[in-house]
Amino acid sequence: MKSKCYLLVFFAVLSLKSFATHIVGGEIYYNFLGGTSYSITLKLYRDCYTGLAPYDDPATIFIFDNAGNYIDSIEIAFPGSIILPSNFNNPCFISPTNICVEEAIYITTVNLPPISGGYNIVYQRCCRNNSIQNIISPGTVGSTYMTHIPDASIGANNSSPHYINFPPIFICLGAPLSFNHGAFETDGDSLYYELCDPYTGLDESCPILGFQAAVGCPPIASAPPYPFIPWLSPYNAAYPISSSPAISINAQNGSITGTPDMLGQWVLGVCVSEFRNGALLTINKRDFQFNVIECQNLPVASIPLQNLFCSGYTVNFSQNSLNAYSYHWDFGDPSINTDTSNILAPNWTYADSGSYSVQLIINPGTLCADTFSNTFYVYPLLAPLFTAPPGECIHNNSFNFNGGGTYLGNGTINWEFGLAATPSNSNQINPSNIVFNSAGTYLVKFTVSENGCTQSITDSVTVYPKPNAAFGLSSLSGCTLNPVQIIDSSYSLLPINYFWDFDNGTTSIIQNPTAYFSNIGDYTIKLIITNEYGCSDTSSLQSPLTITQSPIAGFELSPTIATMANPEIEIIDKSVFADSCQVFWGDGTSSSNCDNTHHYSTMGTYTVIQVVKNINGCYDTAYNEIFIASDYYFWIPNAFTPNKNELNDLFKPKTRGVENYLFIIFDRWGEKVFETSDFNNGWDGNYMGKLCKSDVYVYKITFDDLMEKRSHQFIGNVTLIR
Repeated sequence: MKSKCYLLVFFAVLSLKSFATHIVGGEIYYNFLGGTSYSITLKLYRDCYTGLAPYDDPATIFIFDNAGNYIDSIEIAFPGSIILPSNFNNPCFISPTNICVEEAIYITTVNLPPISGGYNIVYQRCCRNNSIQNIISPGTVGSTYMTHIPDASIGANNSSPHYINFPPIFICLGAPLSFNHGAFETDGDSLYYELCDPYTGLDESCPILGFQAAVGCPPIASAPPYPFIPWLSPYNAAYPISSSPAISINAQNGSITGTPDMLGQWVLGVCVSEFRNGALLTINKRDFQFNVIECQNLPVASIPLQNLFCSGYTVNFSQNSLNAYSYHWDFGDPSINTDTSNILAPNWTYADSGSYSVQLIINPGTLCADTFSNTFYVYPLLAPLFTAPPGECIHNNSFNFNGGGTYLGNGTINWEFGLAATPSNSNQINPSNIVFNSAGTYLVKFTVSENGCTQSITDSVTVYPKPNAAFGLSSLSGCTLNPVQIIDSSYSLLPINYFWDFDNGTTSIIQNPTAYFSNIGDYTIKLIITNEYGCSDTSSLQSPLTITQSPIAGFELSPTIATMANPEIEIIDKSVFADSCQVFWGDGTSSSNCDNTHHYSTMGTYTVIQVVKNINGCYDTAYNEIFIASDYYFWIPNAFTPNKNELNDLFKPKTRGVENYLFIIFDRWGEKVFETSDFNNGWDGNYMGKLCKSDVYVYKITFDDLMEKRSHQFIGNVTLIR
């Protein structure tokens, strides 16, 4: 009856069609024997119905250091194997005969002196069954089993956790799964369970390593890390099997629950991680196959494993039986005779703490009845609680914690703050002055144990980093009234605010400011940076900034308004404290003599710039403007001879300082023979491509002068002589 109930508690998905061959699961773990000796255990599970590949004889394991360097290989003789039972033993159901799983347990002892980083112990093999439904090309995908012996500084004398039970050979379609996949741990370390990705291993081209390896195949395994199996969409480590509700695992006790909804054969991985004082020691990664079958007519009584402990005296019972149509519960309470129920999911309130044997009979009084018993532990409510204090800066941080919640108060307190904290743990209910030695976010675990129950609550505290203030100058010397550019080089993981004190009565809050100093002297510039959590840092220059006197530019121009008739301008230097001077006239020319005269060739407005420097490299600049106007001039001849002798061939006036110019010529009958608005153009005596005859012609000229902005008009006669 026990084996039948055991299989009930777990279910896997598997069709009754033929399966492929080879490995169906395994794990590797170790036990510390004292000194430098360890016992290494390799458990392998093989398909013994259609499997073709025998167990390795011997099996070869490989040892690497944490950097991946090969240390040694160990050969373990084949210890023999057993076939795991798979019968349901019920007259209402005939067990399938085409499912067979065989177990072999290889054990050896090795001597492993402590080394930095610890050891990785590895076994690799090919291959998995072709009939697996949740990975790509399963028959070509091998297996790798690895365990880690940690550095002695974080896990001295450690034994790794190993799993207590192997899952049942097959489970029923549509039946709720409840299987304890918990692990055994001897050192008092914390365990954390999760569904995870199995590793791949060798392939059919090189299915085995060691001295049995085929020609051309490596005798030594490759070093970690190893790739994961290729999941077939939509399956993955967190959803490895078609199920509703989805297969899941309790992170605290390793209980696997869910309901498979598709026949077939499925591979999945379970990892149990071992922690000590907040540091990860090792991970035991086991993979195995669930065979989900159709279980028609099979009655299976099943009560889920207890997953709530120290939760009070009232217990809510549930059952995940298969093919049940009536029920009888006995809650095992010795204080009363009526502690029974015939409903699907009853509850019962016990009078006191203790352990109680709860029994469920399904289909009582029939040939298809089945019975299942489970022990429940009833204790007062244990529910520790604390609220993490707000974050603090790394400098002068000091955290206080207050434990609370619901518990009797005889229990054992154990706070875990991690290796970055001083102290790293405490058994006080309200520990204070906990100091963290580096910035970061840290998990804090508050654990209370009483009545054989242990409950924990985890929260996090944040220690904010101190920013690093730093800045520089392009030079440690400057000049009065000249800009001094300051370049920030501070470092912070968080946004920061700036406060600059220039030691001259002025400040700034921008990142890269420009400072001005009116007086000569030495100045100590100081920067204070502060992040949003109040963490700050201060920086000052090791040597002060020295400000020396700047020259003062100045000059006079005479005159500031001139005409093209006399465009000469005189500059008179008025600068002080200057050792050199340069003037830029604004027309593209310059001079290093600032007491000088300059001639302008064209009219216009010009900006004259004076730049003065002293021997300290300080400079100053002054500006002024001058205007060169065009004087007004007009003259026109009264005759011309267009005979192409280049003497008096064109008839045009001479002008200066005019604009809006128009020049028109008419013959004596009033017909226009020439027109232009360009005062550089003249009449060559031609009209419509022919030279005009000798005669008197009339001209009309209009323009505005630039001096007085007045309009002018000239009408007169010109004689064309051929």
